[in-house]
Amino acid sequence: MTIIEKVWFDANRIYIQTDKGEELSRPLEAFPVLKDASTDERLDFRIGRFGDDIRWEKLDEDVHISSFFEIAEPDPENEVGQIFSRFPQLNVSEMARYIGINKSLLAKYIYGIKRPSRERMLQIKHAMHKMGKELVAV
Repeated sequence: MTIIEKVWFDANRIYIQTDKGEELSRPLEAFPVLKDASTDERLDFRIGRFGDDIRWEKLDEDVHISSFFEIAEPDPENEVGQIFSRFPQLNVSEMARYIGINKSLLAKYIYGIKRPSRERMLQIKHAMHKMGKELVAV
């Protein structure tokens, strides 16, 4: 079993070094809680007892080593990301609440880490259209 020996960050990525000498990294967009965290908050972690996960107690965030192997690089051309780029005034937390989904999940859609299902994309668009109608009524 591969275990995490070292964890570090730069401005845009999280890195790990394994006991096998592998150096792996992921964009912080893959982990929205860490992306939004301060440098001090990011550095306040512990590697789990079995060496296969990282825990940020104060952020209530866990990252498993498998995340460094399973998640594809972000797709900057994704539809949700394009919508949020076009309307940068949209607040991700408030839009997630309005849509009825988790902020971290919406952020992963925005950054192209995850792709919404067809049904979820329709749900996102429906919520945005509904908000637009409410704004027009003002």
